[in-house]
Amino acid sequence: MTIPQDPKPCIDLHCHSTASDGALTPEDLVARAAEQGVSHLALTDHDTIAGLAQARARGQELGLSLITGVELSCVWRSHTIHVVGLDFDEADPAFLEALAQQNENRWQRARLIADKLARLKVDGLLEKATALAGGDVPGRPHFAQVLVNAEVVPKTAHAFKRYLGSGKPGDVKACWPELSEVVQWITDAGGIAVLAHPRKYRLTATRLRELTADFRRAGGRAIEVSVSGQSSGDLGFVAELARREQLLASQGSDFHFPGAPWCELGRIMKMPEGLEPVWHHFRQPVSA
Repeated sequence: MTIPQDPKPCIDLHCHSTASDGALTPEDLVARAAEQGVSHLALTDHDTIAGLAQARARGQELGLSLITGVELSCVWRSHTIHVVGLDFDEADPAFLEALAQQNENRWQRARLIADKLARLKVDGLLEKATALAGGDVPGRPHFAQVLVNAEVVPKTAHAFKRYLGSGKPGDVKACWPELSEVVQWITDAGGIAVLAHPRKYRLTATRLRELTADFRRAGGRAIEVSVSGQSSGDLGFVAELARREQLLASQGSDFHFPGAPWCELGRIMKMPEGLEPVWHHFRQPVSA
């Protein structure tokens, strides 16, 4: 069975809501996606599927098809890597257990961030960050906003530059599982493992080719070729990685908040020719 769609579907398979580090609730995110002309959306919050039910319900109201999704953190040769899971069974017991462990890893990290920033003497830092996250695990963007609200810094960018960015006191590394293990979780739950935004890891071309090869050998089936905000050169390079490793091609905006035109929902560079779209391989394929 093929999902009913417009003649020219707009497919966005990477975005975030308040269930992780996004600014919009799952319902508001789906509404915005529909306004932007998105016909098929995957909500891929970090290490949680808490927003899927609300997003799906809103999607049904608006005639937008929701693809089951999540973005999982893992480690490859000491680098933190993100793997998007698409079209998995969200009721799979083993997968839900793995997500619970990921959630605990995130809470441990959040508590460590709060401890590292204790010298700033912001009352209730962790509690306030948690409130901004809607009661879920706060990420660095939530801590940054608390620092702005407490007038420690004028803008969130300053919070990252001084306290939360790479190498700063609040840049706490979580204890994530290995890449191969995360790929296996997704595969065992009937889903498709996708290597997320490969050019964002700041790896050399050689290392990125090694990562992609290891990902494919671990059972990964797709790679995000077209991601908002990347250059045409990056698009071509990742397309070649997909061809080299015979991976399916995915795409997504990686939307987190309104007001950033380079990562708006549905605003994605055209996929290069000659690649096989991941959405042709969903349990209910989307044909373009």
